[in-house]
Amino acid sequence: MELQTLNLFVEVARRGSFAAVARTHGVDPSSVSRVVGLLEAQLGVRLLQRSTRRMVLTEAGERLLAQLAPLLDELGGVLNDTAQRSAEPSGTLRLTTSITFGHLRVLPLLPEFRQRYPQVKLDCLFSDEVLDLLDHHIDLAVRLAPVESPGLVVSKLIDTHYRVVASPDYLRRTPPLRQPADVAQHNCLLMPYRNFKSHWLFRDAQGQQQEVPVQGDITLSTPQALRDAALLHLGPTLLADWLACDALHQGTLVDPFPDYAVTASSFDAAAWLVYPSRSYLPAKVRVMIDFLRERLGAPPTPPCALPRRRLAS
Repeated sequence: MELQTLNLFVEVARRGSFAAVARTHGVDPSSVSRVVGLLEAQLGVRLLQRSTRRMVLTEAGERLLAQLAPLLDELGGVLNDTAQRSAEPSGTLRLTTSITFGHLRVLPLLPEFRQRYPQVKLDCLFSDEVLDLLDHHIDLAVRLAPVESPGLVVSKLIDTHYRVVASPDYLRRTPPLRQPADVAQHNCLLMPYRNFKSHWLFRDAQGQQQEVPVQGDITLSTPQALRDAALLHLGPTLLADWLACDALHQGTLVDPFPDYAVTASSFDAAAWLVYPSRSYLPAKVRVMIDFLRERLGAPPTPPCALPRRRLAS
Protein backbone atom coordinates (compact mmCIF):
# COMPACT_ATOMS: atom_id res chain seq x y z
CA MET A 1 0.00 0.00 0.00
CA GLU A 2 1.73 3.17 -1.22
CA LEU A 3 1.79 6.52 0.52
CA GLN A 4 0.65 8.18 -2.71
CA THR A 5 -2.50 6.00 -2.74
CA LEU A 6 -3.37 6.98 0.81
CA ASN A 7 -2.81 10.67 0.07
CA LEU A 8 -5.04 10.41 -3.00
CA PHE A 9 -7.85 8.81 -0.97
CA VAL A 10 -7.65 11.60 1.62
CA GLU A 11 -7.76 14.24 -1.10
CA VAL A 12 -10.81 12.61 -2.76
CA ALA A 13 -12.58 12.22 0.59
CA ARG A 14 -11.97 15.86 1.53
CA ARG A 15 -13.04 17.30 -1.83
CA GLY A 16 -15.86 14.83 -2.53
CA SER A 17 -15.05 14.57 -6.23
CA PHE A 18 -12.89 12.36 -8.44
CA ALA A 19 -13.07 14.98 -11.20
CA ALA A 20 -11.80 17.83 -8.99
CA VAL A 21 -8.84 15.76 -7.79
CA ALA A 22 -8.12 14.59 -11.34
CA ARG A 23 -8.03 18.19 -12.60
CA THR A 24 -5.52 19.11 -9.89
CA HIS A 25 -3.21 16.24 -10.85
CA GLY A 26 -3.77 16.51 -14.60
CA VAL A 27 -5.10 12.96 -15.02
CA ASP A 28 -8.35 11.32 -16.06
CA PRO A 29 -11.04 10.91 -13.33
CA SER A 30 -11.24 7.19 -14.09
CA SER A 31 -7.61 6.75 -13.04
CA VAL A 32 -8.31 8.41 -9.67
CA SER A 33 -11.38 6.21 -9.20
CA ARG A 34 -9.31 3.14 -10.07
CA VAL A 35 -6.67 3.95 -7.42
CA VAL A 36 -9.35 4.32 -4.75
CA GLY A 37 -10.96 1.09 -5.93
CA LEU A 38 -7.67 -0.76 -5.55
CA LEU A 39 -7.33 0.61 -2.01
CA GLU A 40 -10.83 -0.67 -1.20
CA ALA A 41 -9.88 -4.09 -2.59
CA GLN A 42 -6.73 -4.19 -0.48
CA LEU A 43 -8.63 -3.27 2.68
CA GLY A 44 -11.65 -5.42 1.89
CA VAL A 45 -14.15 -2.64 2.66
CA ARG A 46 -16.05 -0.02 0.67
CA LEU A 47 -14.80 3.45 1.51
CA LEU A 48 -17.00 5.53 -0.82
CA GLN A 49 -20.59 5.21 -1.98
CA ARG A 50 -20.81 6.42 -5.58
CA SER A 51 -23.79 7.50 -7.65
CA THR A 52 -24.22 9.52 -10.83
CA ARG A 53 -24.91 12.66 -8.79
CA ARG A 54 -22.81 12.44 -5.67
CA MET A 55 -20.22 10.58 -3.69
CA VAL A 56 -20.23 10.09 0.09
CA LEU A 57 -17.98 8.36 2.57
CA THR A 58 -19.13 5.11 4.12
CA GLU A 59 -18.77 4.60 7.86
CA ALA A 60 -15.50 2.78 7.21
CA GLY A 61 -14.36 5.62 4.94
CA GLU A 62 -15.13 8.25 7.55
CA ARG A 63 -13.22 6.27 10.19
CA LEU A 64 -10.21 5.83 7.91
CA LEU A 65 -10.19 9.52 6.95
CA ALA A 66 -10.37 10.66 10.59
CA GLN A 67 -7.43 8.47 11.61
CA LEU A 68 -5.34 8.69 8.46
CA ALA A 69 -5.48 12.38 7.51
CA PRO A 70 -3.71 13.77 10.61
CA LEU A 71 -0.95 11.14 10.29
CA LEU A 72 -0.35 11.94 6.62
CA ASP A 73 -0.35 15.69 7.28
CA GLU A 74 2.18 15.27 10.06
CA LEU A 75 4.37 12.89 8.08
CA GLY A 76 4.22 15.09 4.99
CA GLY A 77 5.12 18.13 7.05
CA VAL A 78 8.16 16.41 8.59
CA LEU A 79 9.45 15.09 5.26
CA ASN A 80 8.74 18.34 3.49
CA ASP A 81 10.43 20.44 6.16
CA THR A 82 13.54 18.27 5.98
CA ALA A 83 13.70 18.48 2.19
CA GLN A 84 12.76 22.13 1.77
CA ARG A 85 15.03 23.70 4.35
CA SER A 86 18.05 22.79 2.25
CA ALA A 87 16.47 24.00 -1.00
CA GLU A 88 16.61 27.51 -2.44
CA PRO A 89 13.03 28.87 -2.76
CA SER A 90 12.18 29.22 -6.44
CA GLY A 91 9.35 28.98 -8.93
CA THR A 92 6.14 30.99 -9.30
CA LEU A 93 4.11 31.71 -6.17
CA ARG A 94 0.42 32.44 -6.76
CA LEU A 95 -0.97 34.53 -3.89
CA THR A 96 -4.49 35.88 -3.52
CA THR A 97 -6.11 38.33 -1.11
CA SER A 98 -8.69 41.12 -1.21
CA ILE A 99 -8.07 44.18 -3.36
CA THR A 100 -7.70 46.63 -0.47
CA PHE A 101 -5.57 44.38 1.77
CA GLY A 102 -3.43 43.45 -1.22
CA HIS A 103 -2.80 47.03 -2.32
CA LEU A 104 -2.23 48.52 1.13
CA ARG A 105 -0.62 45.72 3.15
CA VAL A 106 0.91 43.14 0.80
CA LEU A 107 2.12 45.20 -2.15
CA PRO A 108 4.42 47.50 -0.07
CA LEU A 109 6.21 44.39 1.26
CA LEU A 110 7.00 42.85 -2.11
CA PRO A 111 10.30 44.71 -2.74
CA GLU A 112 11.73 43.32 0.49
CA PHE A 113 10.46 39.82 -0.28
CA ARG A 114 11.96 39.97 -3.78
CA GLN A 115 15.29 41.11 -2.34
CA ARG A 116 15.34 38.17 0.05
CA TYR A 117 14.12 35.57 -2.45
CA PRO A 118 15.06 36.68 -5.98
CA GLN A 119 14.36 33.24 -7.46
CA VAL A 120 10.66 33.36 -6.52
CA LYS A 121 8.35 34.81 -9.15
CA LEU A 122 5.14 36.38 -7.84
CA ASP A 123 1.68 36.08 -9.37
CA CYS A 124 -0.66 38.13 -7.15
CA LEU A 125 -4.41 37.91 -7.64
CA PHE A 126 -5.96 40.82 -5.74
CA SER A 127 -9.69 40.14 -5.87
CA ASP A 128 -12.69 40.53 -3.60
CA GLU A 129 -14.01 37.27 -5.03
CA VAL A 130 -13.20 34.25 -2.85
CA LEU A 131 -11.23 32.20 -5.37
CA ASP A 132 -11.02 28.42 -5.06
CA LEU A 133 -7.39 27.65 -4.32
CA LEU A 134 -7.25 24.32 -6.11
CA ASP A 135 -9.27 25.31 -9.17
CA HIS A 136 -7.12 28.44 -9.68
CA HIS A 137 -3.81 26.73 -8.75
CA ILE A 138 -3.29 29.20 -5.89
CA ASP A 139 -0.50 28.47 -3.43
CA LEU A 140 -1.49 30.82 -0.62
CA ALA A 141 -4.42 33.07 0.29
CA VAL A 142 -4.92 35.75 2.92
CA ARG A 143 -8.60 35.82 3.87
CA LEU A 144 -10.25 38.53 5.96
CA ALA A 145 -13.18 36.37 7.05
CA PRO A 146 -13.40 32.98 8.79
CA VAL A 147 -12.69 30.07 6.46
CA GLU A 148 -14.52 26.75 6.66
CA SER A 149 -13.35 24.47 3.88
CA PRO A 150 -12.42 20.78 4.24
CA GLY A 151 -8.93 19.97 3.12
CA LEU A 152 -7.50 23.47 3.55
CA VAL A 153 -4.99 24.52 6.20
CA VAL A 154 -6.15 27.68 7.99
CA SER A 155 -3.91 29.65 10.35
CA LYS A 156 -4.44 33.07 11.92
CA LEU A 157 -2.12 35.78 10.60
CA ILE A 158 -3.23 38.88 12.54
CA ASP A 159 -6.12 39.96 14.72
CA THR A 160 -8.25 42.72 13.24
CA HIS A 161 -9.70 45.55 15.35
CA TYR A 162 -12.19 48.07 14.02
CA ARG A 163 -12.39 51.80 14.64
CA VAL A 164 -15.07 54.41 14.08
CA VAL A 165 -13.36 57.24 12.22
CA ALA A 166 -14.27 60.63 10.77
CA SER A 167 -12.35 63.64 9.51
CA PRO A 168 -11.70 66.57 11.88
CA ASP A 169 -13.49 68.90 9.45
CA TYR A 170 -16.60 66.70 9.49
CA LEU A 171 -16.61 66.52 13.30
CA ARG A 172 -16.27 70.31 13.65
CA ARG A 173 -19.42 71.04 11.65
CA THR A 174 -21.76 68.26 12.84
CA PRO A 175 -23.38 67.26 16.15
CA PRO A 176 -20.77 65.86 18.54
CA LEU A 177 -19.98 62.17 18.81
CA ARG A 178 -19.59 61.82 22.58
CA GLN A 179 -21.31 58.45 23.17
CA PRO A 180 -21.80 55.46 20.85
CA ALA A 181 -25.55 56.17 20.67
CA ASP A 182 -24.75 59.51 18.97
CA VAL A 183 -23.71 57.59 15.85
CA ALA A 184 -27.39 56.91 15.11
CA GLN A 185 -27.92 60.64 14.46
CA HIS A 186 -25.27 60.79 11.70
CA ASN A 187 -25.26 59.81 8.04
CA CYS A 188 -22.62 57.11 8.15
CA LEU A 189 -20.60 55.74 5.26
CA LEU A 190 -21.72 52.14 4.81
CA MET A 191 -20.83 48.93 3.01
CA PRO A 192 -23.49 46.72 1.35
CA TYR A 193 -23.39 43.97 3.97
CA ARG A 194 -26.30 43.20 6.26
CA ASN A 195 -24.62 43.83 9.62
CA PHE A 196 -22.39 46.66 8.46
CA LYS A 197 -25.24 48.78 7.11
CA SER A 198 -27.78 48.12 9.88
CA HIS A 199 -25.98 48.33 13.23
CA TRP A 200 -22.57 48.51 14.86
CA LEU A 201 -21.58 46.88 18.15
CA PHE A 202 -19.65 48.78 20.83
CA ARG A 203 -17.95 47.22 23.87
CA ASP A 204 -16.55 49.29 26.72
CA ALA A 205 -13.57 48.52 28.97
CA GLN A 206 -15.84 46.67 31.41
CA GLY A 207 -17.10 44.36 28.66
CA GLN A 208 -20.56 45.91 28.40
CA GLN A 209 -21.89 45.72 24.85
CA GLN A 210 -24.21 48.15 23.11
CA GLU A 211 -25.82 47.78 19.70
CA VAL A 212 -26.26 51.06 17.84
CA PRO A 213 -28.41 51.32 14.70
CA VAL A 214 -26.70 53.09 11.83
CA GLN A 215 -28.01 54.79 8.72
CA GLY A 216 -26.55 56.63 5.79
CA ASP A 217 -27.16 57.68 2.23
CA ILE A 218 -23.74 56.69 0.83
CA THR A 219 -22.90 53.00 0.40
CA LEU A 220 -19.51 51.99 -0.99
CA SER A 221 -18.35 48.56 -2.07
CA THR A 222 -14.73 48.52 -0.82
CA PRO A 223 -13.04 49.41 2.48
CA GLN A 224 -10.55 51.68 0.71
CA ALA A 225 -13.44 53.67 -0.80
CA LEU A 226 -14.88 54.08 2.72
CA ARG A 227 -11.58 55.44 3.99
CA ASP A 228 -11.23 57.83 1.07
CA ALA A 229 -14.82 59.04 1.49
CA ALA A 230 -14.18 59.70 5.19
CA LEU A 231 -11.09 61.69 4.21
CA LEU A 232 -13.37 63.75 1.94
CA HIS A 233 -15.40 64.74 5.04
CA LEU A 234 -18.48 62.75 3.93
CA GLY A 235 -19.22 61.15 7.29
CA PRO A 236 -18.11 58.66 9.93
CA THR A 237 -17.39 55.06 9.00
CA LEU A 238 -16.07 51.81 10.41
CA LEU A 239 -12.57 50.74 9.32
CA ALA A 240 -10.16 47.96 10.18
CA ASP A 241 -7.14 49.16 12.13
CA TRP A 242 -4.71 48.15 9.36
CA LEU A 243 -6.62 50.45 7.00
CA ALA A 244 -7.19 53.38 9.38
CA CYS A 245 -3.85 53.54 11.16
CA ASP A 246 -1.91 55.80 8.80
CA ALA A 247 -4.68 58.40 8.62
CA LEU A 248 -5.14 58.32 12.41
CA HIS A 249 -1.42 58.79 12.90
CA GLN A 250 -1.39 61.74 10.50
CA GLY A 251 -4.47 63.29 12.09
CA THR A 252 -6.47 63.28 8.85
CA LEU A 253 -8.95 60.95 10.55
CA VAL A 254 -9.98 60.90 14.21
CA ASP A 255 -11.43 58.14 16.39
CA PRO A 256 -14.22 59.67 18.53
CA PHE A 257 -14.47 56.51 20.68
CA PRO A 258 -10.91 55.51 21.65
CA ASP A 259 -12.10 53.67 24.77
CA TYR A 260 -14.44 51.29 22.92
CA ALA A 261 -13.96 48.18 20.85
CA VAL A 262 -16.22 48.33 17.81
CA THR A 263 -17.33 45.84 15.16
CA ALA A 264 -20.10 45.20 12.68
CA SER A 265 -20.32 41.48 13.42
CA SER A 266 -17.63 39.89 15.63
CA PHE A 267 -15.02 41.19 18.06
CA ASP A 268 -12.82 38.23 17.08
CA ALA A 269 -12.13 39.34 13.50
CA ALA A 270 -8.81 38.36 11.96
CA ALA A 271 -6.84 37.87 8.78
CA TRP A 272 -6.14 34.22 7.99
CA LEU A 273 -3.50 32.38 6.00
CA VAL A 274 -5.04 29.61 3.88
CA TYR A 275 -3.21 27.02 1.78
CA PRO A 276 -4.08 23.61 0.35
CA SER A 277 -2.02 21.27 2.53
CA ARG A 278 0.86 20.97 4.95
CA SER A 279 2.10 17.98 2.97
CA TYR A 280 4.87 18.76 0.49
CA LEU A 281 4.63 22.48 1.16
CA PRO A 282 6.97 24.11 -1.39
CA ALA A 283 9.81 26.24 -0.09
CA LYS A 284 8.40 29.27 -1.93
CA VAL A 285 5.16 29.00 0.07
CA ARG A 286 6.88 28.34 3.37
CA VAL A 287 9.11 31.40 3.09
CA MET A 288 6.16 33.62 2.12
CA ILE A 289 4.19 32.39 5.14
CA ASP A 290 7.14 33.08 7.43
CA PHE A 291 7.69 36.48 5.79
CA LEU A 292 4.05 37.60 6.19
CA ARG A 293 4.04 36.47 9.81
CA GLU A 294 7.24 38.42 10.46
CA ARG A 295 6.13 41.62 8.72
CA LEU A 296 2.39 41.64 9.47
CA GLY A 297 2.08 39.46 12.55
CA ALA A 298 3.22 42.15 14.98
CA PRO A 299 0.92 45.09 15.86
CA PRO A 300 1.44 48.14 13.62
CA THR A 301 4.32 50.07 15.08
CA PRO A 302 3.59 53.73 14.81
CA PRO A 303 -0.01 54.65 14.14
CA CYS A 304 -2.40 52.66 16.27
CA ALA A 305 -0.03 52.47 19.20
CA LEU A 306 -0.29 56.24 19.63
CA PRO A 307 -2.92 57.87 21.86
CA ARG A 308 -6.08 58.51 19.89
CA ARG A 309 -7.10 62.14 19.93
CA ARG A 310 -10.53 63.52 20.66
CA LEU A 311 -11.72 66.80 19.24
CA ALA A 312 -12.83 69.44 21.66
CA SER A 313 -16.59 69.92 21.37
